[in-house]
Formats: sequence, C-alpha cells, structure tokens
Amino acid sequence: MSRAPLVLTMGDAAGIGPEIIVRACAQGATGDCIVVGDPAVLQRAARACQLPGLALPPVLRPPGLPEGLETLPWGRVDARAGAAAARCIEHAVALVQAGQAQAMVTAPIHKEALAAAGIGYPGHTEMLQALAARASGAASGPAPGSQPPPVRMMLANDELRVVLVTIHLSLRRAIEAVTFDAVLQTLRIAHSAALAFLPQAPRIAVAGLNPHAGEGGLFGDEEIRIIAPAVQAARAEGIDASGPYPPDTVFMRARHASGHPGAFDLVVAMTHDHGLIPVKYLGVEQGVNVTLGLPFVRTSPDHGTAFDIAGRGLADPSSLVAAIRQARSLAAPRKGGEGVVG
Repeated sequence: MSRAPLVLTMGDAAGIGPEIIVRACAQGATGDCIVVGDPAVLQRAARACQLPGLALPPVLRPPGLPEGLETLPWGRVDARAGAAAARCIEHAVALVQAGQAQAMVTAPIHKEALAAAGIGYPGHTEMLQALAARASGAASGPAPGSQPPPVRMMLANDELRVVLVTIHLSLRRAIEAVTFDAVLQTLRIAHSAALAFLPQAPRIAVAGLNPHAGEGGLFGDEEIRIIAPAVQAARAEGIDASGPYPPDTVFMRARHASGHPGAFDLVVAMTHDHGLIPVKYLGVEQGVNVTLGLPFVRTSPDHGTAFDIAGRGLADPSSLVAAIRQARSLAAPRKGGEGVVG
C-alpha cells in the first residue's frame, strides 16, 4: 500500500473488541489496517463469530503481552486483559509516532481491568495524553521537561458533535474542574480541531452546567462566574462561541437532521454524561469518539466492552467501521471540505 496503514488495537481480550474487529474485516472495512494484539485472541473471536476461515488483517503481537489471553473467560474483568490492552495501546502509539501508521483506532477497553493490572490511567484518553508527551519514537517515559498536551474528548455521529470540558471524574470532582481556564482551553481546542475537518470556522454552542443554565444565578452561579466569561474571552480571540445555553435543550438546536439543519456545528458540554447521553441516544452504531489535541489521529467506537454479550458472536461492528472511516478521513490530506467528522 502506498500510504502507511491504520493501526487497530484489539481492546480487552475478554470483551467484544476482537469480535468487532473480525466482523469489520468480514465487511471489508479493514483493508488498510494492521492490528496490534494477540493473533490467538483474534482467531478465537473469528470462531465465536462463526468465521473461522476469515483472512484477518496482519496482527502484530507486541513484546511483553501476557500469555494465554485466548483462554480468558469471556465477559470477566481480568488483570491480564487489562495489562494486554495497555501494552497494545503503547505499541500502537509508538508505531504512529514513528510514522509507521497514519492513525490509530482503538477497540474498547475495560477500566476495571486496567485498574486491576495496576495501570494508572482511568481510560484511553488519559493514557494517550500521557503517551503523547513522549518524544517521537521514544521507548520509555516522557522526555525531560515534556508536558502532556491538553486533550479533549469529542463524540460525533451524523447528527451531533459534542466536545467535553471534563471526562472521567466523579460528578463532584467534575463540577470542581469546570474552571474559566478549562472552559476556554476546551473552546480553543474544539475550534482548532474543527478547522481541520470543517469547510468553515465552526459555530460552537456552550452548554451550561446547571438547570436552565443557572437561570440568572437562581440555580447556581457557575454560568455567571465561569462559563460566560470564558465564552466572551473565546469570542475576543475570534472563536465563534455562544452561550451558555440550557443543557437540556441546546443539543436539540444543534442536531443536524432531515429537514432540520443544526444551528451549531459543535456543542461544548461541561460534564461527561451531559454531553454523551444525547449523542448515544441517537444511536451508538454510528457514534465515533475522537480525541482532540493529540499530535496524531485517534478514533474509537463510542461503546464499551459489552461483557454481557462477549463471546456470543452478536457484537455489531458499525461503530468501529465508522471509527475506521473517520480515522482515514482525518488522516488524509484535506481538499476543501473533506474530512468532516460526523
């Protein structure tokens, strides 16, 4: 192939990640991909999907992967699966940083399995942020004096794009993390990233934190003290941001649907569930998670490991296929408006 491949990580070996990779392959969606993972795990997934003779993409087994992953019980938290998932992510990042892959797509991991393995990150986003601080091609640890890049999670489908100020925190801690600097930084990252995939400067709606966006301070004053000043600061920098708007209605205004062109291109939401519930309600099948702010392209499905159906051959690969398609689009050289997320 003329261009570097996409690299897929297999995700948690006991979850549906290997199955959706196999099913995406069966649909012809993985033609320019390599998989970082365990070949035996992928072969087990092919058998579970009743596709034992399927020609799988090339599979790279990174050094240090635990043995016997294909014997792990389906649908159970296991430290070995968590350690393997982390090792695959590390190896995939190294490939992208070395120019041996053009972008990465990550299959779902399980946060409890990561914790059981002693991995000090609550999820993909935080781990990728730390790994991105390494010098290009570095094999161990961040370079002296390097700082992790500020990153944000965006979840997108054909109808809605949402960028989050806070992600994997308890609600109490998330509220504390909604600061002027955090909101302004999110607006800057969202604006800069969207310029790469939209044909025009993005129109960004900012959702409030409190019911009715605080109702003038009656239900909380974060909108007055923090969010509105950050929006004004962003506007002073030339960012087309507006709000804060009531979080229970702004997503309806932003939604791009048949006969209803959305009033905004992006919504910035303060907390994880505020932002992700509306996108996921529209259907996880086409939802894509994009990490904004990394020095490389990373996408993923917008669902988890689905332990309840793992190993039964029932997993739907649609969101992974959309993530692969989105990674190709974002990694490709832009011409005009190509590379639109969602």
